[in-house]
Amino acid sequence: MTSVESASAPVEHIKTLIQQNAKRSRSIFAEGQSVEPKPTTEVADRLGLVSRIHSEYDHVRELPPALAAKQAAAAGSRKKKAKTQTEEGDATESRTAKLIEGVPSKNPGGANTSSTALTVRGRQATDTPPNANGPTPQRQLPSSSLVRKQTIVQVKPEWHAPWKLMRVISGHLGWVRSLAVEPENKWFASGAGDRTIKIWDLATGNLRLTLTGHISTVRGLAVSPRHPYLFSCGEDKMVKCWDLETNKVIRHYHGHLSGVYTLSLHPTLDVLVTGGRDGVARVWDMRTRSNIHVLAGHKGTVSDVKCQEADPQVITSSLDSTVRLWDLAAGKTMGVLTHHKKGVRALAIHPKEFTFASGSTGSIKQWKCPEGAFMQNFEGQNSIINTMSVNEDNVLFSGGDNGSMSFWDWKSGHRFQSLETTAQPGSLDAEAGLMSSTYDRTGLRLICGEADKTIKVWKQDEEATPETHPLEWKPTLGRQKY
Repeated sequence: MTSVESASAPVEHIKTLIQQNAKRSRSIFAEGQSVEPKPTTEVADRLGLVSRIHSEYDHVRELPPALAAKQAAAAGSRKKKAKTQTEEGDATESRTAKLIEGVPSKNPGGANTSSTALTVRGRQATDTPPNANGPTPQRQLPSSSLVRKQTIVQVKPEWHAPWKLMRVISGHLGWVRSLAVEPENKWFASGAGDRTIKIWDLATGNLRLTLTGHISTVRGLAVSPRHPYLFSCGEDKMVKCWDLETNKVIRHYHGHLSGVYTLSLHPTLDVLVTGGRDGVARVWDMRTRSNIHVLAGHKGTVSDVKCQEADPQVITSSLDSTVRLWDLAAGKTMGVLTHHKKGVRALAIHPKEFTFASGSTGSIKQWKCPEGAFMQNFEGQNSIINTMSVNEDNVLFSGGDNGSMSFWDWKSGHRFQSLETTAQPGSLDAEAGLMSSTYDRTGLRLICGEADKTIKVWKQDEEATPETHPLEWKPTLGRQKY
């Protein structure tokens, strides 16, 4: 008997707790009013309805005078429709009406300030218009209304020394369409419309070697940082791999249906990506020469392609005025950037940041990886942008088809220097155009290939200081344009 009593003691304790909890809930929701003993479901329905009315409908218990008048006018038509209702619906409504009757007002003095109702008006004794006493005060609540965008908070640009011409290298017999610097920064290669690839000493500018093998303009060059290989592509549909120890072609990559305009090496994988006039970017296995992926999606010529370690690993630009971000593993598009209005001819990836820029006619835009979010415009150079390069010091260079050159601060988009290139004596004025550009490995030398068949090397002015060349910058109240 003792064990039975000890077992029933916890049960009695739990019953007591349940009763106390029920009383407390009833006192909260019924606000101290005595609730008549009713069936359990009806009590629960009433309590739920009371709480819902207080939380959702307490602010509109009384309609504004204008709406009340309209409702009275429409009452007659509503009574006619009520006769056609089913008996079951009438029973439900009458039951709900009985539950609602007698529900007390939670705040008889005025409206609750924590309401999320669209319109909360105080009760007016006279029949006055809603805004007779001035506009309705705005509340600090999140709104989905259409508001004018705030002006951009402009970042003050960093000071950069101006760039000046250091050396002019002549030797090619055609437009210099491609450039690539060797990883050890001792020499660089150039490809031109004379179908040759020339190797130049970076320190002196002297010609070291000429490689022949292409039968049309050489449009793309890349030197592998992990192999003794130089890769080249041209308008003859050929993609070649040169062994720099024997200076001979050791591999061909066959597959493009038209001229190959650009190529890029993946920084960590033995993968080569090429793009051209057939509108696709092809991914090649460097060793086996097999075509791993055909990145199809562009509707025009693929003008530039860039590779990086993290997704999106491949970025392509095209003359169909779009930029595509590719997943290299799946061989599919991650995103398409359609902000440009004209063909995109150039891309530039920042060596340290996870950002890149794209250049079109009169338009340079900066994007954030991996999703390709728009960051800002670089405004001021109204020409066809053929080439762009950026170094670790946040200096973006853009070269135009008409010979215009611009140097930009990468962070703020401020153009701190703009100039016109001088064509080689004896060449036409129309040949003052920049076709290709690249920084050397230190970022202190800028190499430009031009339409006057020369290669120009630029460097920063060592004697320039913020005092001698002050920063000419004034913040504007421009709004963000896409």
